[in-house]
Amino acid sequence: MKAPFSAYLDSIAPAVHEIVDTLSYYYDYVSALSTDSSGLQIVISQHSKTITNSNMTTERGTVVRVCKDGLYSEYAFDVLDPANTGSICAVIKGTLDKQIASLKSLGVEAYTTGILSDEPLTLRVEKEAEELPENADIEKLAEYFGRLSDSGMKEIPDALDCQLRGVSTHISKMFISRNRDLRQSYVYTEGSVMAFSPNEAGEPKLYYDGVSGCGGIEILYGLEDKMKRGPQIVRDLIFAEKLVPGEYDVITEPGITGLIAHEAFGHGVEMDMFVKERALGKEYIGKRVGSDLVTMHEGALCSESVTAYAFDDEGTLAGDVTEIDHGILKTGICDALSALRLGTVPTGNGKRENFSHKVYTRMTNTVFDSGTDTLEDMIASISFGYLLEGMDSGMEDPKHWGIQCLISRGYEIKDGKLTGKVVSPVIMTGYVPDLLGSISMASTDRRVDGNGACGKGHKEWVKVADGGPYLKMKARLG
Repeated sequence: MKAPFSAYLDSIAPAVHEIVDTLSYYYDYVSALSTDSSGLQIVISQHSKTITNSNMTTERGTVVRVCKDGLYSEYAFDVLDPANTGSICAVIKGTLDKQIASLKSLGVEAYTTGILSDEPLTLRVEKEAEELPENADIEKLAEYFGRLSDSGMKEIPDALDCQLRGVSTHISKMFISRNRDLRQSYVYTEGSVMAFSPNEAGEPKLYYDGVSGCGGIEILYGLEDKMKRGPQIVRDLIFAEKLVPGEYDVITEPGITGLIAHEAFGHGVEMDMFVKERALGKEYIGKRVGSDLVTMHEGALCSESVTAYAFDDEGTLAGDVTEIDHGILKTGICDALSALRLGTVPTGNGKRENFSHKVYTRMTNTVFDSGTDTLEDMIASISFGYLLEGMDSGMEDPKHWGIQCLISRGYEIKDGKLTGKVVSPVIMTGYVPDLLGSISMASTDRRVDGNGACGKGHKEWVKVADGGPYLKMKARLG
């Protein structure tokens, strides 16, 4: 079924148009983004049960953006009375005029920016979803999660707890300017399973896996297959040995490949960082940053994942940007205002944490292209190294292009075969061009994962997804 666009947003659309038209008499540019997103979050373990109709991406409100004499300002509100747009416009104008006057009086150099493009366009997109979160059978879902939790406690050795989590949001967004009326509706869903067991020293070991995608509650029923791997992986972690630090030939499973994509060419090529001279990627445009096997795409059109929107929060249509083409860094990603300041074009990556937060350049799907090799051939090519599995977390330094990935476990490879020995935990570090330059094989398959979120600095959390194929490379492990 189609995920229906918000009836509430349709009802206030004439009023939003009226606000935009009225304010356009006073400002060089005016636009409004209105959002109405409903959803649910369910978490069930052996010790607790939480069911709520709110999560990180549920919201309702409007933000108005204006430009006057090269200075931009915004005003956000969550209540709109369609019968009283005159007083709303007066409040907005009064507040924004004070903001702009304050900027001019600060006595410091401010960014002066051209007027955003406002080419005529009308768009209405409603994506497919089998079961909307607002129509979910909560009792059925809770019973399913409870059954999986009980199964994990029974089958996973000495399990301390087994937690199931599901999040689903029906997102409706409307972007209106003088010449644009864009409306979209889609559902994203993510679910995860976590199980904890102690090793002989009493240290807790964590098994984690998940499902995600652009779709409804039906996606959560894929957690049963994820649970099947849990018992063996927990055993692997319980009996894992310590890794001897050094440089190794490694193979990264798609989850780790996605982590590298996100950390290596995530914030480092967000071009609002170029404006502030905070990213080394700016100096590498047109230069080699990886081997010929490295081609990377970024954009909401790259995959039907949790970020598969039709347009971003500035009314720019979603894109598919080739950031790296056979090892050469071609471009970064950009929000609309940063694009004006850099003399380039926006890529559909302007995103807000919610309607009341500022737009930043943010990732959507960050994905390595597939290759022509098989996993079996990749393993056979290694005399001594590791197959790395289980993404835990990562971080990067956009200014100096260092990367660090925390990985759950590594499976030893010796003389082209898996030995059965497991090491854990694994920390992979390096300089991005060196790491990507060492990639020598890539598998034919590919996976994109969208569990979790990404912050800008210590805040501004948004949904992202990343992935790719299995990759063979050289890496420093510790």
